[in-house]
Order: sequence, then C-alpha cells, then structure tokens
Amino acid sequence: MYQSIINSSLLPFKATAFHNGEFIEVTEKSVLGKWAIFMFYPADFTFVCPTELGDLADHYAQLQAMGVEVYSVSTDTHFTHKAWHDTSDTIAKIKYPMIGDPTGRITRNFGVMIEEDGLALRGTFVINPEGVIKVAEIHDLGIGRSASELLRKVQAAQYVATHDGEVCPAKWQPGEATLAPSLDLVGKI
Repeated sequence: MYQSIINSSLLPFKATAFHNGEFIEVTEKSVLGKWAIFMFYPADFTFVCPTELGDLADHYAQLQAMGVEVYSVSTDTHFTHKAWHDTSDTIAKIKYPMIGDPTGRITRNFGVMIEEDGLALRGTFVINPEGVIKVAEIHDLGIGRSASELLRKVQAAQYVATHDGEVCPAKWQPGEATLAPSLDLVGKI
C-alpha cells in the first residue's frame, strides 16, 4: 500500500557535508528544532543543478532569517562538493551545508533515488522543527526549480503551523487573506 511522505517523520541518517570550508557531520537529530529544506539534485558538475543551487544560495539569507536551514543533497561525496565549490563561481556563493550521500541512504529515505543511475531526482522537501515533512515536490531531471516559489511554500507552511484552523489559498503571500475551512465556504469560492 502506498503511503505519502507528507506528514511522515524524517528517517535516521548520518552523513558528511561540506559547509563553510569544513566537513561536518549531519544527522536527522541535527535537523530537529528548526525548519529545514532538503533539496536533492542529480550530481555536481552538471548543468541545471548549479542554476538551482545558485538560486537557492541567493535566497539563503532570507530563509535563515525565517529560521530555516537548507541542505542540498546529491549522491556525490563531500569531497566532490568541496571540489565543485572551489571551482565554480556559482557554487562558491553557497553558504548552506552540501550533504554527500554516496550510499544513497538519505536519497532513498526521501524516495527520490534513480536506482539504475545511482542519482537523485530533483526533490525538494520542507521539514518542520519536529522533523515532519510538510512539503514534497519532485521533478524530472530536465525541470529546474524556483527558490522564490519554495520560499513562498515555506512561508505558507510556517503560517499554517502557527494559525490553527487557517489555510493558505493558491498564490498566497504573507499579509494576504487566508481561509478558515467551513461548511459555509463549500461552493462559494
């Protein structure tokens, strides 16, 4: 039976990431306590991937101000992440941890492993401070993602988490009206 990843808990993992010039250990426990984004991508030294990671790097300060940590993940090693960071101007601006997942454990935990290639699909997941997945978006390899749309989804997830009984309609932006689902709204929207 299929079970959605939405509202499931972060599964255990232990990995090494390249972060701010150092190698650090990241586990599911180190993710808890704040909002997190896990952004999976196929491989370092490719084509669409640096555009996405660079776009996310451009929004990182805003995400940090919202209490969100970002983790990029590929099945490359942390050593490969360092080499890419050292040789690409786009990747050099990344300040968030770049997790190496050469065994594919984390990638499989999130259901984005392309088994025959040993690579990840383009998967983006927003995780709340309790370690529960609230947003899941998976793209085919040729379709790049937008960090500004991801930012909006995080804002909506954070709003809903702190405003019981309210939901965010399509294209909702902070400060705009939300909805309070009720029988009175059925057929009126």
